[in-house]
Amino acid sequence: MKGVETKKELSPGQREGLLRALKARFENNMNRHKGLEWGKVKTKLEASPAKLWSLNEMERTGGEPDVVGYDKKAGEYMFFDCSTQTPNGRTSVCYDREALDSRKEHKPKNNAMDMAAAMGIELLTEEQYRELQKLGDFDTKRSSWVKTPAEIRKLGGALYCESRYGRVFVGHNGAQSYYNGRAFRG
Repeated sequence: MKGVETKKELSPGQREGLLRALKARFENNMNRHKGLEWGKVKTKLEASPAKLWSLNEMERTGGEPDVVGYDKKAGEYMFFDCSTQTPNGRTSVCYDREALDSRKEHKPKNNAMDMAAAMGIELLTEEQYRELQKLGDFDTKRSSWVKTPAEIRKLGGALYCESRYGRVFVGHNGAQSYYNGRAFRG
């Protein structure tokens, strides 16, 4: 229904299930967050129902969110999608609303920017994507839309990244394009 806003809060059962999954992932991938303690992360998360909801959306769509650092200035833990390949529940989307609206036929089901906003997350930047690749092998068979600089988007393009041959490659497409093997990471 138009105008009806969904409450962005998890039930107690959903919250506990998510926290269990996040803790297990945290403990199984200590290389992603050296020097950080799960207890402190959990305390911060429990104090922020909206952030837990966003992490659950990342999890629900196949993103496998994990802690990748701590922003001292903001006083917040940073989570990235750490699924081996770009999240399954976000494939076949073009870059943004403008691109979706420009398609006359064969429109994708959605666009990356609107989906990310609805989930309460942001697309990774190219720099963040490169940082993610230092933590493991991601997107070796697929690609992920990344936040595109305004000057490129203004010309109709959008950027994506992928990892092949031990390197990160940045590519471009028309923002209206979409592929089964491309989604986005937050």
